[in-house]
Amino acid sequence: MGLEATYNEQELVMALKARNHQAFGYLYDKYSGSLYSIILQIIQNPTLSNDVLQDVFVNIWRKIETYDPTKGRLFTWMLNISRNASIDLLRSRNYQDGQKNQELKGNVYQGVQSTQTNTDAIGLTKFLVKLRPEHRVLIELAYFKGYTHEEIAEIEDIPLGTVKTRIRSALMQLREFLK
Repeated sequence: MGLEATYNEQELVMALKARNHQAFGYLYDKYSGSLYSIILQIIQNPTLSNDVLQDVFVNIWRKIETYDPTKGRLFTWMLNISRNASIDLLRSRNYQDGQKNQELKGNVYQGVQSTQTNTDAIGLTKFLVKLRPEHRVLIELAYFKGYTHEEIAEIEDIPLGTVKTRIRSALMQLREFLK
């Protein structure tokens, strides 16, 4: 049994930019579970979530040159790619046409309560619970469910400006918690 290579973040990024396949395998092994849980939380379909996860890693491989460590950590960059790919799928015409033929199950807010479990898997719960409830629900709707600010304003029946202000405030609080 050979020794498995480990990388710090800077070494990993350099190896990925050098197109090192071993580093890419390490990246996949280390981060695929966390990214999958975020994707699944948004899409709520294991098969589609696996497809999106594969697309995400292809995009990471193709776009690693665009990663800028001065703008955030590698995981945050990958998380944004995952979230955007998931939301893009939900908004795609093919996905929406397919959903029109399926029966609605449960209530729209049911998924919001289940966010607690999946975010715990990647360690976010301890930070989300520190937010005020009116902020936490907006973060969950925007970042784990993929709703736009306008959709959130409609769902929560609050003004759009209030949604934007509360989300901005919650993100600033989360940033402080993460320091």
